[in-house]
Amino acid sequence: MTTPQTIKEYLAQLRAALAGADPAMIQDALYDAEEHLRSELAENPGMSEAELLAKVAASYGAPGEVAEIYRTTEQTVARALRPPPPRPRRSAWGRFFGVIADPHTYGALFYMLLALATGIFYFTWAVAGLSMSAGFAITIIGAPFFLLFMASVRGLSLLESRIVEGMLGVRMPRRPPYAERERPLLQRIATMLTDPRTWFTLLYMLLMLPLGVFYFVVVVAGMCVSLALMLVPVAMASDYFGFARDFTGGRVTIDWGFGPHVPGWGDAAAMFVIGFFLLFGLLHLVRAIGRMHGMIAKHLLVKSARI
Repeated sequence: MTTPQTIKEYLAQLRAALAGADPAMIQDALYDAEEHLRSELAENPGMSEAELLAKVAASYGAPGEVAEIYRTTEQTVARALRPPPPRPRRSAWGRFFGVIADPHTYGALFYMLLALATGIFYFTWAVAGLSMSAGFAITIIGAPFFLLFMASVRGLSLLESRIVEGMLGVRMPRRPPYAERERPLLQRIATMLTDPRTWFTLLYMLLMLPLGVFYFVVVVAGMCVSLALMLVPVAMASDYFGFARDFTGGRVTIDWGFGPHVPGWGDAAAMFVIGFFLLFGLLHLVRAIGRMHGMIAKHLLVKSARI
Protein backbone atom coordinates (compact mmCIF):
# COMPACT_ATOMS: atom_id res chain seq x y z
CA MET A 1 0.00 0.00 0.00
CA THR A 2 1.47 3.38 -1.04
CA THR A 3 2.09 6.08 1.53
CA PRO A 4 -0.88 8.50 1.53
CA GLN A 5 -0.07 12.05 0.52
CA THR A 6 -3.34 13.66 1.56
CA ILE A 7 -5.87 13.16 4.34
CA LYS A 8 -8.39 12.06 1.74
CA GLU A 9 -6.04 9.32 0.56
CA TYR A 10 -5.37 8.27 4.15
CA LEU A 11 -9.10 7.90 4.82
CA ALA A 12 -9.61 5.99 1.57
CA GLN A 13 -6.85 3.54 2.53
CA LEU A 14 -8.29 3.20 6.04
CA ARG A 15 -11.72 2.44 4.57
CA ALA A 16 -10.18 -0.16 2.27
CA ALA A 17 -8.29 -1.74 5.18
CA LEU A 18 -11.55 -1.99 7.12
CA ALA A 19 -13.39 -3.66 4.23
CA GLY A 20 -15.78 -6.29 5.50
CA ALA A 21 -16.04 -4.79 8.98
CA ASP A 22 -19.24 -3.48 10.52
CA PRO A 23 -20.32 -0.25 8.75
CA ALA A 24 -20.97 1.42 12.10
CA MET A 25 -17.42 0.69 13.23
CA ILE A 26 -16.06 2.00 9.91
CA GLN A 27 -17.96 5.25 10.39
CA ASP A 28 -16.54 5.66 13.90
CA ALA A 29 -12.99 4.86 12.74
CA LEU A 30 -13.14 7.34 9.86
CA TYR A 31 -14.55 10.02 12.16
CA ASP A 32 -11.77 9.53 14.73
CA ALA A 33 -9.04 9.46 12.09
CA GLU A 34 -10.24 12.52 10.22
CA GLU A 35 -10.82 14.50 13.41
CA HIS A 36 -7.32 13.68 14.65
CA LEU A 37 -5.64 14.48 11.35
CA ARG A 38 -7.58 17.71 10.83
CA SER A 39 -6.74 18.82 14.37
CA GLU A 40 -3.05 18.13 13.77
CA LEU A 41 -3.19 20.06 10.50
CA ALA A 42 -4.84 23.02 12.22
CA GLU A 43 -2.10 23.06 14.86
CA ASN A 44 0.59 23.05 12.15
CA PRO A 45 -0.65 25.55 9.53
CA GLY A 46 2.70 25.74 7.74
CA MET A 47 2.93 22.01 7.15
CA SER A 48 1.56 20.26 4.07
CA GLU A 49 -0.73 17.25 4.38
CA ALA A 50 2.03 14.92 3.11
CA GLU A 51 4.48 16.19 5.73
CA LEU A 52 1.82 15.93 8.42
CA LEU A 53 0.98 12.33 7.53
CA ALA A 54 4.66 11.41 7.62
CA LYS A 55 4.95 13.04 11.04
CA VAL A 56 1.91 11.38 12.65
CA ALA A 57 2.55 7.97 11.08
CA ALA A 58 4.61 6.95 14.08
CA SER A 59 2.17 8.27 16.70
CA TYR A 60 -1.24 7.55 15.15
CA GLY A 61 -0.29 4.74 12.80
CA ALA A 62 -0.58 3.82 9.14
CA PRO A 63 -4.07 3.03 7.77
CA GLY A 64 -3.50 -0.72 8.01
CA GLU A 65 -2.26 -0.48 11.60
CA VAL A 66 -5.18 1.71 12.65
CA ALA A 67 -7.62 -0.69 11.01
CA GLU A 68 -6.14 -3.65 12.90
CA ILE A 69 -6.35 -1.74 16.19
CA TYR A 70 -10.01 -0.94 15.59
CA ARG A 71 -10.82 -4.55 14.71
CA THR A 72 -9.12 -5.80 17.87
CA THR A 73 -10.72 -3.15 20.06
CA GLU A 74 -14.14 -3.84 18.58
CA GLN A 75 -13.88 -7.54 19.41
CA THR A 76 -12.70 -6.77 22.95
CA VAL A 77 -15.49 -4.27 23.62
CA ALA A 78 -18.10 -6.55 22.07
CA ARG A 79 -17.05 -9.42 24.34
CA ALA A 80 -17.09 -7.14 27.39
CA LEU A 81 -20.55 -5.72 26.66
CA ARG A 82 -22.13 -8.93 25.46
CA PRO A 83 -24.59 -10.29 28.07
CA PRO A 84 -23.99 -13.81 29.35
CA PRO A 85 -25.37 -16.23 26.74
CA PRO A 86 -28.33 -18.35 27.86
CA ARG A 87 -27.62 -21.97 28.61
CA PRO A 88 -27.85 -23.93 25.36
CA ARG A 89 -30.94 -26.10 25.14
CA ARG A 90 -31.10 -29.04 22.79
CA SER A 91 -34.77 -29.99 23.01
CA ALA A 92 -37.51 -28.11 21.17
CA TRP A 93 -39.33 -27.46 24.45
CA GLY A 94 -36.13 -26.12 25.99
CA ARG A 95 -35.61 -23.69 23.13
CA PHE A 96 -39.26 -22.65 23.27
CA PHE A 97 -39.26 -21.86 27.00
CA GLY A 98 -35.65 -20.63 26.99
CA VAL A 99 -36.72 -17.35 25.44
CA ILE A 100 -37.59 -16.12 28.93
CA ALA A 101 -33.90 -16.26 29.91
CA ASP A 102 -32.66 -14.32 26.86
CA PRO A 103 -31.77 -10.68 27.74
CA HIS A 104 -32.48 -9.62 24.14
CA THR A 105 -36.13 -10.53 24.68
CA TYR A 106 -36.59 -7.90 27.38
CA GLY A 107 -34.57 -5.29 25.53
CA ALA A 108 -36.84 -5.75 22.52
CA LEU A 109 -39.91 -5.70 24.78
CA PHE A 110 -38.98 -2.36 26.34
CA TYR A 111 -38.01 -0.93 22.96
CA MET A 112 -41.39 -1.85 21.49
CA LEU A 113 -43.17 -0.11 24.37
CA LEU A 114 -40.93 2.95 24.02
CA ALA A 115 -41.34 3.00 20.23
CA LEU A 116 -44.82 4.51 20.51
CA ALA A 117 -43.48 7.62 22.26
CA THR A 118 -40.38 7.94 20.07
CA GLY A 119 -42.43 7.21 16.95
CA ILE A 120 -44.88 9.99 17.73
CA PHE A 121 -42.03 12.40 18.45
CA TYR A 122 -40.02 11.52 15.33
CA PHE A 123 -43.06 11.61 13.04
CA THR A 124 -44.26 14.93 14.47
CA TRP A 125 -40.78 16.42 14.20
CA ALA A 126 -40.36 15.27 10.60
CA VAL A 127 -43.81 16.33 9.39
CA ALA A 128 -43.73 19.66 11.23
CA GLY A 129 -40.21 20.38 10.00
CA LEU A 130 -41.02 19.59 6.38
CA SER A 131 -44.30 21.51 6.51
CA MET A 132 -42.75 24.59 8.08
CA SER A 133 -39.83 24.42 5.65
CA ALA A 134 -42.29 24.42 2.75
CA GLY A 135 -44.23 27.28 4.32
CA PHE A 136 -41.12 29.36 4.96
CA ALA A 137 -39.70 28.61 1.49
CA ILE A 138 -40.95 31.93 0.11
CA THR A 139 -39.47 33.93 2.99
CA ILE A 140 -35.90 34.91 3.80
CA ILE A 141 -35.70 32.40 6.66
CA GLY A 142 -36.85 29.48 4.51
CA ALA A 143 -33.42 28.14 3.54
CA PRO A 144 -31.79 28.56 6.99
CA PHE A 145 -34.78 26.93 8.68
CA PHE A 146 -34.68 23.95 6.31
CA LEU A 147 -30.95 23.46 6.82
CA LEU A 148 -31.31 23.61 10.61
CA PHE A 149 -34.12 21.08 10.40
CA MET A 150 -32.03 18.67 8.31
CA ALA A 151 -29.14 19.07 10.75
CA SER A 152 -31.50 18.17 13.60
CA VAL A 153 -32.54 15.05 11.68
CA ARG A 154 -28.94 13.89 11.61
CA GLY A 155 -28.65 14.59 15.34
CA LEU A 156 -31.77 12.56 16.09
CA SER A 157 -30.31 9.76 13.99
CA LEU A 158 -27.40 9.50 16.43
CA LEU A 159 -29.80 9.56 19.39
CA GLU A 160 -31.91 6.76 17.93
CA SER A 161 -28.75 4.80 17.18
CA ARG A 162 -27.83 4.88 20.87
CA ILE A 163 -31.32 3.69 21.84
CA VAL A 164 -31.26 0.87 19.29
CA GLU A 165 -27.80 -0.30 20.34
CA GLY A 166 -28.65 -0.13 24.04
CA MET A 167 -31.95 -2.00 23.83
CA LEU A 168 -31.65 -4.22 20.75
CA GLY A 169 -27.93 -4.97 20.93
CA VAL A 170 -27.25 -3.92 17.33
CA ARG A 171 -23.91 -2.20 16.70
CA MET A 172 -24.69 1.37 15.69
CA PRO A 173 -22.50 4.44 15.09
CA ARG A 174 -21.23 6.14 18.22
CA ARG A 175 -20.04 9.20 16.33
CA PRO A 176 -21.60 11.24 13.53
CA PRO A 177 -20.10 11.43 10.05
CA TYR A 178 -17.25 13.92 10.23
CA ALA A 179 -17.89 17.37 8.78
CA GLU A 180 -14.74 19.04 7.53
CA ARG A 181 -14.72 22.43 9.22
CA GLU A 182 -12.03 23.66 6.83
CA ARG A 183 -14.29 23.20 3.79
CA PRO A 184 -16.48 26.08 2.65
CA LEU A 185 -19.90 26.20 4.29
CA LEU A 186 -21.74 25.66 1.02
CA GLN A 187 -19.74 22.49 0.32
CA ARG A 188 -20.55 21.11 3.77
CA ILE A 189 -24.23 21.87 3.22
CA ALA A 190 -24.14 20.18 -0.17
CA THR A 191 -22.46 17.12 1.38
CA MET A 192 -25.18 16.89 4.03
CA LEU A 193 -28.00 17.20 1.51
CA THR A 194 -26.49 14.71 -0.94
CA ASP A 195 -25.71 12.12 1.73
CA PRO A 196 -28.27 9.30 1.30
CA ARG A 197 -28.16 8.67 5.05
CA THR A 198 -29.77 12.07 5.69
CA TRP A 199 -32.82 11.17 3.63
CA PHE A 200 -32.94 7.58 4.87
CA THR A 201 -33.03 8.96 8.40
CA LEU A 202 -35.96 11.16 7.48
CA LEU A 203 -37.73 8.12 6.02
CA TYR A 204 -36.99 6.19 9.22
CA MET A 205 -38.57 8.96 11.32
CA LEU A 206 -41.73 8.84 9.22
CA LEU A 207 -41.89 5.05 9.46
CA MET A 208 -41.50 5.03 13.22
CA LEU A 209 -45.08 6.16 13.89
CA PRO A 210 -46.85 3.21 12.22
CA LEU A 211 -44.14 0.86 13.46
CA GLY A 212 -44.38 2.25 16.99
CA VAL A 213 -48.16 1.90 17.04
CA PHE A 214 -47.90 -1.66 15.73
CA TYR A 215 -45.21 -2.62 18.25
CA PHE A 216 -47.13 -1.12 21.17
CA VAL A 217 -50.40 -2.82 20.20
CA VAL A 218 -48.67 -6.19 19.76
CA VAL A 219 -47.07 -6.05 23.20
CA VAL A 220 -50.01 -4.61 25.13
CA ALA A 221 -52.71 -6.70 23.43
CA GLY A 222 -50.62 -9.87 23.59
CA MET A 223 -49.80 -9.38 27.26
CA CYS A 224 -53.38 -8.54 28.20
CA VAL A 225 -54.87 -11.53 26.39
CA SER A 226 -52.30 -14.06 27.63
CA LEU A 227 -52.37 -12.84 31.23
CA ALA A 228 -56.17 -12.61 31.23
CA LEU A 229 -56.41 -16.24 30.14
CA MET A 230 -53.89 -17.33 32.75
CA LEU A 231 -55.83 -15.51 35.50
CA VAL A 232 -59.12 -17.24 34.70
CA PRO A 233 -58.53 -19.88 37.43
CA VAL A 234 -57.92 -17.06 39.92
CA ALA A 235 -61.18 -15.40 38.87
CA MET A 236 -63.02 -18.70 39.19
CA ALA A 237 -61.56 -19.30 42.64
CA SER A 238 -62.65 -15.84 43.69
CA ASP A 239 -66.09 -16.52 42.26
CA TYR A 240 -66.25 -19.88 44.00
CA PHE A 241 -65.54 -18.31 47.38
CA GLY A 242 -67.87 -15.41 46.69
CA PHE A 243 -65.23 -12.68 46.25
CA ALA A 244 -66.07 -11.99 42.61
CA ARG A 245 -69.67 -11.17 43.37
CA ASP A 246 -68.53 -8.10 45.25
CA PHE A 247 -67.25 -6.67 41.91
CA THR A 248 -69.38 -8.31 39.25
CA GLY A 249 -72.65 -8.83 41.08
CA GLY A 250 -72.89 -12.36 39.73
CA ARG A 251 -71.04 -15.47 38.59
CA VAL A 252 -68.11 -15.38 36.16
CA THR A 253 -69.22 -16.54 32.69
CA ILE A 254 -67.44 -17.31 29.44
CA ASP A 255 -68.62 -17.64 25.86
CA TRP A 256 -66.91 -20.05 23.43
CA GLY A 257 -69.30 -19.04 20.66
CA PHE A 258 -72.15 -21.27 21.81
CA GLY A 259 -73.68 -18.90 24.33
CA PRO A 260 -72.48 -17.76 27.76
CA HIS A 261 -72.15 -20.35 30.49
CA VAL A 262 -70.52 -20.69 33.88
CA PRO A 263 -67.08 -22.20 33.25
CA GLY A 264 -65.90 -25.36 34.87
CA TRP A 265 -62.45 -26.14 36.09
CA GLY A 266 -61.74 -27.84 32.77
CA ASP A 267 -62.42 -24.57 30.97
CA ALA A 268 -60.15 -22.74 33.40
CA ALA A 269 -57.33 -25.25 32.91
CA ALA A 270 -57.64 -25.02 29.13
CA MET A 271 -57.55 -21.21 29.17
CA PHE A 272 -54.57 -21.20 31.52
CA VAL A 273 -52.65 -23.50 29.18
CA ILE A 274 -53.61 -21.41 26.15
CA GLY A 275 -52.55 -18.19 27.90
CA PHE A 276 -49.30 -19.77 29.11
CA PHE A 277 -48.23 -20.86 25.64
CA LEU A 278 -49.49 -17.60 24.15
CA LEU A 279 -47.25 -15.65 26.53
CA PHE A 280 -44.13 -17.55 25.48
CA GLY A 281 -45.15 -17.29 21.83
CA LEU A 282 -45.45 -13.53 22.30
CA LEU A 283 -41.93 -13.39 23.76
CA HIS A 284 -40.60 -15.21 20.69
CA LEU A 285 -42.45 -12.76 18.46
CA VAL A 286 -41.08 -9.80 20.41
CA ARG A 287 -37.51 -11.07 20.09
CA ALA A 288 -37.97 -11.64 16.34
CA ILE A 289 -39.42 -8.13 15.89
CA GLY A 290 -36.48 -6.69 17.83
CA ARG A 291 -34.05 -8.37 15.43
CA MET A 292 -36.05 -7.21 12.43
CA HIS A 293 -36.16 -3.61 13.65
CA GLY A 294 -32.44 -3.71 14.35
CA MET A 295 -31.85 -4.62 10.70
CA ILE A 296 -34.16 -1.80 9.57
CA ALA A 297 -32.33 0.73 11.74
CA LYS A 298 -28.96 -0.58 10.58
CA HIS A 299 -29.96 -0.25 6.93
CA LEU A 300 -31.47 3.23 7.18
CA LEU A 301 -29.36 4.96 9.85
CA VAL A 302 -25.86 3.63 9.17
CA LYS A 303 -23.85 4.90 6.26
CA SER A 304 -22.98 2.06 3.92
CA ALA A 305 -19.38 0.95 3.94
CA ARG A 306 -19.39 1.25 0.15
CA ILE A 307 -20.21 4.98 0.17
